[in-house]
Amino acid sequence: MKWPLIALGLVFLFNFLVPTDLSEKLSAGSNYFDVILGNNFFHLQIKEGRLFGTLVDIFNRAAPVMLLSLGMTLVIATGGVDLSVGAVMAIAGAVAALLLTKTHLPVSAVILISLAASFVTGIWNGALVGFFSVPPIVATLILMVSGRGIAQLLTGGQIITFRNESFEFIGRGTFLGLPFSITLTLIVFIILLLLTHKTATGLFVASTGDNETASRYAGVNTRLVKVLVYAVCALLAGLAGLIVTSDITAADANNAGLWLELDAILATVIGGTSLYGGRFYLLGSLVGAILIQTLTTTILTRGVAVEWTLVVKAIVIIGVCLLQSEQFRKKVFAPRRRSIA
Repeated sequence: MKWPLIALGLVFLFNFLVPTDLSEKLSAGSNYFDVILGNNFFHLQIKEGRLFGTLVDIFNRAAPVMLLSLGMTLVIATGGVDLSVGAVMAIAGAVAALLLTKTHLPVSAVILISLAASFVTGIWNGALVGFFSVPPIVATLILMVSGRGIAQLLTGGQIITFRNESFEFIGRGTFLGLPFSITLTLIVFIILLLLTHKTATGLFVASTGDNETASRYAGVNTRLVKVLVYAVCALLAGLAGLIVTSDITAADANNAGLWLELDAILATVIGGTSLYGGRFYLLGSLVGAILIQTLTTTILTRGVAVEWTLVVKAIVIIGVCLLQSEQFRKKVFAPRRRSIA
């Protein structure tokens, strides 16, 4: 997890040394060091009991991807992948918006039903992969396509808007001075960390991905493990969908969670989790998600053309992934070390 932290530190350093208004202030005659000292990238302030600042905004915007990456980490640890998390986000948002506008159910019931719908989609994926041996990329691709279609059918292809302060608290509320989405992500992270490190769950997940046949002979119910991780992944995707939906106070089945599955996979890989399974790092996945969001914020605030945004992100991410490769480091750095010796 060393290289993602180094990359994140370099992006933070760049934002500190190159403020968004640097060229304007230098052209106005300001001293470079005065501009740096006045850089508000790391500035935090409290207004009306809530913490504000660029860093807080980055973490807040990264919350949905962080939740997706936590679930994706468990799935990839078993040697699978889940391409349907974006569609599950759309389904959860559509179900919540429909219940809020068409029924008089309490908000707690709306949340539970929406998350239950997400959980069911995860069980479906897990059953296809675990019990019917459908390749994970195929099984989840089915739901990736059909799931968004289901969300569009639920909303009639329209954007459903709503007003409910209690539900909006999920994406807009504040808890202990922080956006509630950040608090929610921390709670989920702590729960998963305890489950994977203080119980046998983490061992079962890792062993299933490392050697499924040996694990099955050792008594591990690998099929049930796969159903569990896909269900948890979908549940967290549903939670991310509720955050997005409550933040914009609308269910947009066409765009909710669109392509976020790719960011989740990238964040997981950047964090050090092996795509071959058997090794996973929950904290590393969070760092990867924060790195991706920090890159996005940096690019957008620098006025980079939209068509270059994905290219710049891809270059940085490829660099981090290559640096994490032991074979790449041996081929690049070993010859140099030998020549110096």
